[in-house]
Order: sequence, then structure tokens, then C-alpha cells
Amino acid sequence: MTAAAAAATEDLSSEQLDMDSIHILPLSIIPFETPGLKRARLIKNSALESVIELYQDESSGSGQVAPEKLDQVFQWTGTEGYEDQRIANSLAALNSYDVYCLRIDLRRLGIEVDEHTQLSLSEEKQSELVEYMRYFTGPLMQQVYGSSDVDVSNYSDLLNMFANPDKEQALTNLKLLAEKLEIDVLAVPTFLEEYGDIYLSLAYYKAGLDEIVPKLEIFYDQMGELQNSYQMKQDRGLMTTCTFLREQLGDISSSITGRFESFDRHSKSMWEDLNATSFQKVRAMIEGHHATIGGVLCGLTVKMNIWGDRIGRRNVGPVQQAEFIRSHMRSGIDRIRQIEDSAPSISDL
Repeated sequence: MTAAAAAATEDLSSEQLDMDSIHILPLSIIPFETPGLKRARLIKNSALESVIELYQDESSGSGQVAPEKLDQVFQWTGTEGYEDQRIANSLAALNSYDVYCLRIDLRRLGIEVDEHTQLSLSEEKQSELVEYMRYFTGPLMQQVYGSSDVDVSNYSDLLNMFANPDKEQALTNLKLLAEKLEIDVLAVPTFLEEYGDIYLSLAYYKAGLDEIVPKLEIFYDQMGELQNSYQMKQDRGLMTTCTFLREQLGDISSSITGRFESFDRHSKSMWEDLNATSFQKVRAMIEGHHATIGGVLCGLTVKMNIWGDRIGRRNVGPVQQAEFIRSHMRSGIDRIRQIEDSAPSISDL
């Protein structure tokens, strides 16, 4: 492999990793006219503000610019860059950059991308989510094969099994499934793709929450040590901020956990009485929560990652910890709270 080919492969892998992220948007997928923008990324900073990262490496660090100052970077004149600026401002206003929120938001904004190739999780990420998917594919496998214990490495394997059933009984069951859904048996693969994509999104978000929860516990413990330290106990402002963070983060994580539990209950009920209406109701319910779940998890991910990277895993003294909590951890929490409070009622959906 040539050096150029190796670099291209590395760039592609980096872009795929970014697309798997909830708080990073590689701008190479956006139809910008300015070449320099297509080499940049849109990321969330510690205050949960969107900034454009023009470059990032270990030696130079991260070169960031506010979206509204792009004209200063690219020296646009007249009407040059007007459309790129409009798109950048629109993207900066989004709460999350995961592929599921982007599918909804980019359509709403009129930004055309190839959803199938550009707004999908990498095969590696899908493989990571297999264990989460088993919970949702189990009832489907039971329905068609009479057993939920089938070894698959990703949802594509599952689709192939249904496209080429190796058991006569499985084919019969697929026909029964089509009857329940009131669709032609030839339309079953489309249903399976929709089912898989909906529940892959739920698996993606649940995996994200499961990654956040232990980080939250570490943050609570370290914040508790700070609150109990003799040096910091008399700082009333810090004590108030720590109490606020503990209460708000606890309420937010409990609320979003409750939503996942409700999705599980509705999914179970769907399989107890499977039909076209019950599936569409569950689908609408889950899709209706993509924006708020994505926004909340994006905010929590950024907060917990920045604490772990800059404070949690380093030998940082109480004074520096206190300042970091005041300047970086407190900002943006109200925004996460607002997103969670704006979630639609499950009963309404």
C-alpha cells in the first residue's frame, strides 16, 4: 500500500469513528463549497457549544473557531461563503451529532446527504452493539425460527438468515409474520430492515447510557471527596454548585433510564400482539424520542469525558478541581435539563 493510500485509509477510518460518535460531526459529509470546511469537524466543547475544529493533533492541539467567525478564517468577500455560513450556523444549533438525530435534522434543514452510506454506524460499531440487539432480535428469532438462541455477529447476518431461511418451518413462519403485519411476504425484508434500524438506534443509545453511568458514579465520588475536604468545606459557592450538579445529573439520568424501560415494556407488548398498527406505534414512539435522547446523551457524554480526561484520571489538587467544576462542569447543565424536560410524553406517542 502506498503512503497516499495508507493516509486515505486512515482518514476514512477516522471519519467512520467520528460518525459513530454522538458529539462529533465530520464535515466531509456536508455539501460545503469551501474545501477547507470539508476537512474540518463540528464538535461540542465543555460548555456544550458547537465549535468547528479545523485541525487536531498531539503536538498542535485543537484549532477551534466559532461558526459565526468562519468568514475571518476563510476570508470570504461579498456573497462568497453565504450558503456555507448558513449551513454551518444551522448545524451548530443541533443538540447531537449521532446518525439517528442527523437523519431527522438534515432532512428538516434541507441538507442533502446519502443517508444509507453517510448516516449509518460502522460495521465495527454495529458488532459492538450485538449484545444489546439480542434483547430486541430474540422475539423476532423466536417468531420465525422457534428459538431466540441464534448466533449472529451483526444485524446484516440476521437479515441474510431471513432472506434465505434454511428451514421449511422458518419459511412458513415468515408467511405467518407477513399475515400478522398485513403485508406481502415479499415486503417482509423491508419490515426487517426498518425493525433492525429502529432497534439498532435504541441499542446505540442504551450502550451510550451504560458507558456514562459508571463515569457519573466516579464523578459523584470524586466530587464527594472534594466536598468533604477540609480545604474546600468553607467554600459555600462550591458546595452549592456540587449539590446542584449531583441533583440535576441524578434526575436527568433517572429520567432517561425510565424512558428506556418504557420502550422495553412497549416492545414486549408489541410482540404479544404483533400487527402493523402495534409496530408502527412503537416505531413512532422510539423515533419521536431520538432528538431528546440524543441531545441528553451528547451533553452527558461530553461532560463525563472532559472530567475524566482533564481531572478524573490525573493527580489534580482540590483547588484546581473546584475551579474546573465551577468553570466547566456547571456550564451547559441547564441546557441538558431543558432537553430532557422537552421530551414528548410516551402516552402522547
